Amino acid sequence: MTFKKLILKIHLWLGLSSGLIVIILGITGCLYVFEEELRPVVHNYYFTDQVKDKKLPLSEIIEIAKKANKNPKQSISGCRIINEDDRTVIVWFFEELNPDAFWYWNQYQTTYLYVDPYNGAVKKQEEYNFEFFVFIRMLHQTLCLNSKIGDPITGTATIIFIISLITGLILWWPKNKQAAKQRFWFRWKDSTKWKRKNYDLHNILGYYTMIFALILALTGLVWAFDCYDKGIQWMLNGGKTFKKEKVVSDTAQYTKSNSIDKIYASIKQSDPKAESYYLFIPTENDSLAVYNTFIRYQSRFDDTAIDFDRYTAKPLRTTRYEDKNNGEKFRFINYDLHVGRILGFPGKVLAFFASLVAASLPITGFLIWWGRNNKKKKVTTSK
Repeated sequence: MTFKKLILKIHLWLGLSSGLIVIILGITGCLYVFEEELRPVVHNYYFTDQVKDKKLPLSEIIEIAKKANKNPKQSISGCRIINEDDRTVIVWFFEELNPDAFWYWNQYQTTYLYVDPYNGAVKKQEEYNFEFFVFIRMLHQTLCLNSKIGDPITGTATIIFIISLITGLILWWPKNKQAAKQRFWFRWKDSTKWKRKNYDLHNILGYYTMIFALILALTGLVWAFDCYDKGIQWMLNGGKTFKKEKVVSDTAQYTKSNSIDKIYASIKQSDPKAESYYLFIPTENDSLAVYNTFIRYQSRFDDTAIDFDRYTAKPLRTTRYEDKNNGEKFRFINYDLHVGRILGFPGKVLAFFASLVAASLPITGFLIWWGRNNKKKKVTTSK
């Protein structure tokens, strides 16, 4: 068996073994790339009834959400304020159900409430696990299974896909310049048969999207395998492991008064041009816990995280992108690399088409294999 025949066998059987999962990952990746742009379009409860001069205090909005939540077992987890006058405030609640459940929606329950900041009206109570884009993300990440089961499956399929891309490039590589001309662009005629067109779709599209598909796959593995995630960070940190120092609230300053309005006013004043503000609310039974806030910008490099004392609203630690070590910097932008957001909207378009082509490769590859193994035999007539 020649080297290329061996590579062909590897390419074929790896592609057949992982094809269905790669198709699912590719299609769901296409759908999820533009979730930030599409969510406000398809969900009208993201917007207020009308814009007025004055908004309700954030603490009052949270209390409204607490009273409106129909599930008393859930504890409040956080809120998001989008820095636009016509957007509702999002308050979410969380309850752990069964960490070992087979399906992700049986592991935990998350409820999102969308509150009009002007009149306090609850526009929507949403079971977040079954929101369309959340379902698509979980199908993409774990096939909607428990992450202990789903992550290794999608991760293994992704590794196989990476090997398939490399073996595919070896098979594609032309022997000479004349052969190369046939492999860089489509040369279809009216007489070109569907088998040739399918073959070109597999080879030419696969070649042009290979680098982008590799980026999608390699960044996706970060969520699939914890050892891969930690290994990359360890390597980027020069073989060093960093532990983040924990900050705690000053219990000597204990008070029942809510400091969330002061905290929100502080981040709003320090970062008035941010895209949105996240406030992660500490549990009531942990007296040392702090308020974690995350200030999000259009560019991830401008994002800021600030920890506040829960009693005094005093800022305890501020972390910007430049404050992170190399491993943390990579991990912080990994999602943006994965969905193309790091290049803005054009990057998302690029990620969309790369993901679409990735989903098509197992289909066109299967048709090539099927066509070669099911050729019509020529009928010979005897005289």
